[in-house]
Amino acid sequence: MEATSPRPYWRKCSTCKKTIGFNQTYWVCSVSTCNRIRTGLVFCSVACVDAHIPMMNHRDAGAFEKRSPTEGQFRAQQSAAVAPAAPADSPTPARPAAPTDTDQEILTVVSKVKAYVREKSAMNTSDAVMNRLSNHIRRWAMDAIQKAKQDGRETVMDRDFR
Repeated sequence: MEATSPRPYWRKCSTCKKTIGFNQTYWVCSVSTCNRIRTGLVFCSVACVDAHIPMMNHRDAGAFEKRSPTEGQFRAQQSAAVAPAAPADSPTPARPAAPTDTDQEILTVVSKVKAYVREKSAMNTSDAVMNRLSNHIRRWAMDAIQKAKQDGRETVMDRDFR
């Protein structure tokens, strides 16, 4: 059986299906629901983002320019994603082989935060707020983890958050 060669590109454009190579510029929609990791919409040009916007009924949207990973980075992410799990009789759960995307994921329910701000102030909330808020949550969680460790516990509790 012949081994298949790895694909020579990073991803395909979500609109026109052209390939986006490694270490190349690409664009993502500025609407938060479109640029989440699970949604994974990427575009090869601003024109493709512009074609996407009316199709998704976005009222006010634009495009953010990004850079695709190098081939080495992409291959490392792929092999980390398929890392084997620990045996069933293992006393400890399997640990991820590489850092996860939680260091960059949004850690809040965006719609709930926006609804809260609107209810309390009749104001809109920028999507950039969610990154800042998630960074605060990460910092608070790390402080709470350290407190639990100092107390000799393996469970983070409400009292660990100051």
